[in-house]
Amino acid sequence: MNAIKLLPDLLISQISAGEVVERPASALKEVLENSIDANASQIMVQLAQGGIKQIRVADDGVGISGPDLPLALARHATSKIDSLHDLQNVATLGFRGEALASIAAVSRLTLCSRIAGEVHAWRLDAEGGHIPRAEPAGLACGTTVEIQDLYFNTPARRKFLKSEATEFAHCDETFKRLALSRPDIGFTLQHNGTVRRHLRKQNAEARIGAILGGEFNDISIPVDESAADLRIWGAAALPAYGRASRDSQYFFVNGRFVRDRLIAHALREAYRDVLHLDRHPAFVLFLEMNAAEVDVNVHPTKTEVRFRDPRALHQFIFHAIDKALASSHTISRPSSAAIAVLGGRQQNESFAGSAGATANHSAYKGQTAFAPGAMDDRLGGYTARSAGSAQAAQAYQHATVAQTPASYGFTPRDDASPEAETRHGEVAELAEAPRLGFALGQLLGIYILSQSERGLLVVDMHAAHERILYEKLKSALDTRTLSMQSLLVPAVFHADSLEVAAAEENSAALHELGFEISISSPTTLVVRGVPDALKDSDVVKMARDILSELREFGSKQALVSRRNELLSSMACHGAVRANRLLTLPEMNALLREMEKIDRTDQCNHGRPTWFEISLSDLDRMFMRGR
Repeated sequence: MNAIKLLPDLLISQISAGEVVERPASALKEVLENSIDANASQIMVQLAQGGIKQIRVADDGVGISGPDLPLALARHATSKIDSLHDLQNVATLGFRGEALASIAAVSRLTLCSRIAGEVHAWRLDAEGGHIPRAEPAGLACGTTVEIQDLYFNTPARRKFLKSEATEFAHCDETFKRLALSRPDIGFTLQHNGTVRRHLRKQNAEARIGAILGGEFNDISIPVDESAADLRIWGAAALPAYGRASRDSQYFFVNGRFVRDRLIAHALREAYRDVLHLDRHPAFVLFLEMNAAEVDVNVHPTKTEVRFRDPRALHQFIFHAIDKALASSHTISRPSSAAIAVLGGRQQNESFAGSAGATANHSAYKGQTAFAPGAMDDRLGGYTARSAGSAQAAQAYQHATVAQTPASYGFTPRDDASPEAETRHGEVAELAEAPRLGFALGQLLGIYILSQSERGLLVVDMHAAHERILYEKLKSALDTRTLSMQSLLVPAVFHADSLEVAAAEENSAALHELGFEISISSPTTLVVRGVPDALKDSDVVKMARDILSELREFGSKQALVSRRNELLSSMACHGAVRANRLLTLPEMNALLREMEKIDRTDQCNHGRPTWFEISLSDLDRMFMRGR
């Protein structure tokens, strides 16, 4: 008796189903892809019990003829490819010819279809892989696939399915991916008789907003870059709106949703300098390329692909997203919900935050006042000058009073005239007005208030200055122009044996970063030089942090893979601190520096550096014109 034998067709299909049909969402994906490949313009999806009990997909595509209907459920039968050349240039979502056969092997499947010109439709009912003859049926042009009792004949697989809510969530995610890929198709999703999503035919931006929410369009920047036969377009969320999970990441290659390590790495590197800690970016991006340059025949689920030139593609994606983020300069705004709440207050309602405002004012009065500093034009740093608290406060008050908005060319709104209300929200034109306006003053020693043509800007001075220093440190290190400032009085501090060893082993790396740290004794280190831009920082704390980084990662690796993290830490130490009083010229100098530097909308850790409240929003808050 032969030990090796051929497996029955039904068992082969059931094994294949284990790869292709992992859960109801997998079956839904295969059927939806068939509908899209059939050039459908409207697709209706009906689910029962999360897709476990029923999955029904109806479309108005080209349909399947009566003689071809049994072949649609046969293994390795397809109309989408004929040769190896077709396989190497796949332009459809499906091409394997095994999805419906695998689904039919583990469910009760009904397939009904009609092509244009036929008198009636044809229908067949398959159960557990058994395919009967097709019978006449009534149906408009198109195809309807109904899957009932998934895994009814393989209870071992069925028991691994999760709850109804979980399975529906997976089906909904599959639905969203395919709906995003084809905004020119109308989609409807029902679950247990209730319509969950209804998407009409629309453009890509409207479809993204319909699925990810209108706020995604508000907090995202457009991406559209081309090179040779490559094009990437879509929308990427601003780094400040990073998410705790990857649930809002959609990347499509020639209309196919994919999960690829190469692409994920390129996107992660593009967001690396601007994304906060362990946050994840949100995006909907479409990559268009020559079908011959990508292999989609990698995995039965078709979510993995291989690229012929992965390095070039990685660089293309990275530079496209990096460029979009660098040139975004998007106006940040408070949420419309917050504005609506403020604007909806009754006039006689007392201001609930008055007590808190008083407390904050008291705290501000108790802050240590610092003398105004001079802006360092070379690297955007601040040079501190010592002075008494009273003198600093007096200088700051004088500057605030003397330099009014009018002195910068703004014409105040005359609300006493009738024309003012007619010109509601208008601000006089300012010749070549700076994007970030002109400073009005400081708020609680933390924020800079600036007036622009559009309204009021609130700038986090530490976060903004941190980004400026970071970008200039990177540029200086890249061009080997990072200058070292020798300290007039070296900073001496007690160090443990690990810090001393790190300073000795990484002296070359420290020098490249602009530091001169020498060993005074087995327990003492001396900082004799620091980067010029950071000479006013806490030298000892900064030296300890840099030594800790170098000790953990090693000098060579730190300067290559951890270079940006080191520079970010240095910039954070060197940035102007809270409670530092600045003069109006210093504030304006900071605003002008922000306008020159890329990526100044976020600090090195992904926090926003500024927000804008438009004049119309302010008017709504105070119910002007009502």
